[in-house]
Amino acid sequence: MADPLVEMTVESVRVHMLSSRHVVILKDTDRERYLPIWIGPWEASSIAMRLQGLESERPLTHDLFTAALEALGVSVERVIIAALADETYHARLVLERAGTTFEVDARPSDALALAVRTGCRIYAAREVLEQAALGADSELSAGDEEEDIGSPLESLGETVVDPRLDMFRDFINSLDRGPGGSSGEQGGSSGEPGGSSGEPGS
Repeated sequence: MADPLVEMTVESVRVHMLSSRHVVILKDTDRERYLPIWIGPWEASSIAMRLQGLESERPLTHDLFTAALEALGVSVERVIIAALADETYHARLVLERAGTTFEVDARPSDALALAVRTGCRIYAAREVLEQAALGADSELSAGDEEEDIGSPLESLGETVVDPRLDMFRDFINSLDRGPGGSSGEQGGSSGEPGGSSGEPGS
């Protein structure tokens, strides 16, 4: 029987040039298969910063949570993109402390931001990949810009668009990726309330 989980890596964080919306792209470690997940700009910046090896002067929210877990003796064992329901991804954090394992519900963006900080493994449920993953023939180098198309979203207060995965080729063409696999955003998240390292009083 096939393993219900497939190991993934964070391939890149990108921004759609026409709409300025952000997407994190996960890649199957064993084959050319990709899972795009729309995320918010602050979470995209948080993930991209760590992928580029950048750190803020003061701890951001994901840095703070990682440090708090470490101080409490809790390790992040794995992150799982566990379900896709109503066009929304759901993730699980698998935590371990003193031999006891806990599972915590999380948004994929927050879970992935912790994963790139702790170095834990990232998995996707096989049924999620069967619903939403895209093959290597969907990926192209930069090309013409196209209107924004859909991929399942996190619950970020945005209108969910219908997925049209057969158009992923055009979608990838319209994404801009900066140096180091980032979305091209500047390292911090100064426009996000409470997320800036230069926040007054931080």
